Amino acid sequence: MSTSSSDSQTLPLRVVAARWESESITSYELARADGGELPAWEPGAHVDVHLPSGTVRQYSLCGDPTDTSRYRIAVLELPAGRGGSVEVHRELRPGRVIPIGRPRSNFVLAEADRYVFVAGGIGITPMLPMIREVQRRGGTWELVYGARTVEHFAFVRELDPSAVQLVPQDTHGHLDLESVVASSSGAAVYCCGPTPLMDALVERMSRAGRGDDLHLERFAAAAPVVGSSGEFEVELARSEKVVPVRPDQTVLEAVRDAGIDHPSSCEMGICGSCEVKVLGGDVDHRDDLLTESERAQCNSMMICVSRACGARLVLDL
Repeated sequence: MSTSSSDSQTLPLRVVAARWESESITSYELARADGGELPAWEPGAHVDVHLPSGTVRQYSLCGDPTDTSRYRIAVLELPAGRGGSVEVHRELRPGRVIPIGRPRSNFVLAEADRYVFVAGGIGITPMLPMIREVQRRGGTWELVYGARTVEHFAFVRELDPSAVQLVPQDTHGHLDLESVVASSSGAAVYCCGPTPLMDALVERMSRAGRGDDLHLERFAAAAPVVGSSGEFEVELARSEKVVPVRPDQTVLEAVRDAGIDHPSSCEMGICGSCEVKVLGGDVDHRDDLLTESERAQCNSMMICVSRACGARLVLDL
């Protein structure tokens, strides 16, 4: 998913297991060579995987957060993709040591009386630790899980079958999102999967006036915003600099041109690595992370994609 990263805080971890989970999906367990503990993480977190070619990809942690001896990720092999998943499947053999970024999370499990999880394909991965956490709290959950065929469902053996609705597309069609919206009243709805699935659920939840009940984890950016705001300025409060941002330039690029090495990863508005606190001005939010309420509050922005509505933004940089 990502292209580059300025985050140098990586850990050299060894692949200690690779396991076939379903058609085209393999899971990988990673641990320290000395057997030591790994940084803690919460359900919904992901890590940057620095592949041997130099490519960086982000994958959700899908193991048990209480097990600090290893991380688990799962990867869907996409031969027609950009190459990262194929490299993972070819190169991450047991014994190989690769740099792994520290866990980050923008997909936090909110407090709720009930949870409805909607997963499409490999989108099941962030749901697994979330479901485990809800069970640990004694909460109520259900999972609506769609995949191309029954052979493409992964990790089903780890889930309570009484709470899971499996929908193979080749025999049952697409997920019935109208039913998901109608039956999830009062619940927190979490969704991860292909962009069309998430866009369709966003549209239906928004139409029902329940946009704030929906939490998404995207693997790719939604359709880009057409048009560009003109030139504007960003005032970097801590650095005491005022930086112009050209129409063909991102805020992140302008900040880096000013000599500030700000972290980023996906640079598509979906990972949150570049999030910055906004101290003044109105933001044209173009990310796929913030909720409608968070956008209205305008306390932060993803400077890799979002821009200014007015002539100047004041950022906590």
